[in-house]
Amino acid sequence: MPREITAFSNETVKRVRSLRDKKHRRREGLFLAEGLRILTEAEEVGHLPEILFYAKASAEHPIVQRLTAAVEDMGGDVIETIPDILHKLSGKDNPQTVIGVYAERLTPLKAIDRSLADIWIVAQSLRDPGNLGTILRTGDAVGAGGLILIDDCVDPFSVEAVRASMGALFTQSIVQTRWEDFVPWLREGPGQLIGTSLNTDTDYQTPVYDRPAFIMVGNEARGLPPEYEAECDLLVKMPMRGKADSLNAAVATAVMAYEILNQHRRA
Repeated sequence: MPREITAFSNETVKRVRSLRDKKHRRREGLFLAEGLRILTEAEEVGHLPEILFYAKASAEHPIVQRLTAAVEDMGGDVIETIPDILHKLSGKDNPQTVIGVYAERLTPLKAIDRSLADIWIVAQSLRDPGNLGTILRTGDAVGAGGLILIDDCVDPFSVEAVRASMGALFTQSIVQTRWEDFVPWLREGPGQLIGTSLNTDTDYQTPVYDRPAFIMVGNEARGLPPEYEAECDLLVKMPMRGKADSLNAAVATAVMAYEILNQHRRA
């Protein structure tokens, strides 16, 4: 049976609220996800929260009832609470009616099977959680195998990144690694590394892309470092007809991913 918590001083509430901070997420190995849509998409691919909070007013919702039963069946903790506590947990003025606490799901680089997908996405020093979440969503949309985060990227399990991913966090493998480890791994097998860059004259629609294709996007402000560009098999850029000199990192990733997907479909 769900237990009821209405006190802000409750230890579980304080512990879960601390997961909004990266330091505590790392220590606990847990992160927050909000909303029926995201929790349902996680359930559909086999991921259930270890702790489920829901607002008392939504207790009769069929999805909440199904999630409650599933979490209880696996031995998880189900908590009925009040909107003010959900607000305290999520940090949003209008919190979702459900919040789940999940185990972090990083995949070691060596465990990646590149043959499982024709497209993989690589992000180097990405700093914006909204961009990271959107890239995860793009990866899901094009059937990518996952997102490989190089060097010091924003935390993929931050509340903002999880929210922006719209559930794609649970469908994509996520790797965190260093450049000096990624390059030898990549060169051990098939895979074309494609960098998006302003330092090239090659239009992104000109090359024929191999399978698997690894799309690499750099930091939002600085792009890819020169030594990273030098390692790429291809550098490409999108035509910019207006005053802007570049696209947003997540938008550029989506444009590249769909170009490669469409090439593969036509082939």
